[in-house]
Amino acid sequence: MSDTTGTLDEALERLHTTGPERNGWLTNHAPMAVEALARHGQAPAVHRWLDRYAHKLEELPPPSRPVTADNWREALGDPVRITDWTRFFGRELDGHPWREVLSAWWPRLLPGIAGGATHPVIRTGHAVRTLLTSGEETAPRRAELAHALGYWAARHQPLPALTPLAAAPSAAAALDAVPPVPDQDGGIRARLVQLTGFPVWGGAPDPETARARLVELVTAATHRYATHGHGEPIMLVHAATAPNAVLRALPALPRELWAPSLAAAWTAAAAVTAAYTPAEAAALAPTSLTLTPEEVFERAAAHGDDHTIKFTDTALDVGDPLALAAAVRSVELNPPVF
Repeated sequence: MSDTTGTLDEALERLHTTGPERNGWLTNHAPMAVEALARHGQAPAVHRWLDRYAHKLEELPPPSRPVTADNWREALGDPVRITDWTRFFGRELDGHPWREVLSAWWPRLLPGIAGGATHPVIRTGHAVRTLLTSGEETAPRRAELAHALGYWAARHQPLPALTPLAAAPSAAAALDAVPPVPDQDGGIRARLVQLTGFPVWGGAPDPETARARLVELVTAATHRYATHGHGEPIMLVHAATAPNAVLRALPALPRELWAPSLAAAWTAAAAVTAAYTPAEAAALAPTSLTLTPEEVFERAAAHGDDHTIKFTDTALDVGDPLALAAAVRSVELNPPVF
């Protein structure tokens, strides 16, 4: 559903005075969380949620030097240029239709999909969904796309060269076959540099097949959290939310970009899985299979954790009982905010 109260636009305007990160690396999840809250009938709670999140927000970093059509390549992947990139995309979106801007920059940004622990592409997916479904292209929603794309460009970081491993017959089997990184200590950047290869999966001969396989990937990664989320409850949500962000963007993109989008989404999901997958699966509690989607999202909203809210939003997109059970598992595993 779409927020018709104006609350989301108000929240985005609040947030656009703040930067996409804090403490030099940690992501500002508020724009994504408030979009999910507003979409799932929790608009009255948005400003209260933001008030409680406010201590995690920092001001926009100072600009360095403008990004232009001539110098953007040298600025790609430079986090010091976050504000420069955001202003660049603001100018682009002022002068061109947002779908045109997205389509031009999507293939340039896809190779760095894992940068920023996949948060930039996830923020982009939320921004695109709002523009696609809101029925009204408001200034705050266009500005949110500029912030999301600017964050992605500034944190753009390709993965190391990867060796193709044995082919897998399904997305679920491919995720199960992803080899874990050898050293499971340290943050995600220390883990991603250890990647050497992924199973071959997801090649698509046509756009519709690519879309179907992307749906399969989101479903498999969401289901897998129900039994593997304990490996790292916060970080493993991104194995599902990153490819789902790509899926949400597909309707706004030319069909020739759908197959490369699937390939990038598989890389992102596999990278997060390799970085944090546990050695053993956990049993699934059958009682978690009996809740309605509305009840599950209400639990996530009351819990208040931003990752839990976003993962539950993805689980509701999948919509089946195992996906809802995975969402309940995220409520159980992640520390509550409220």
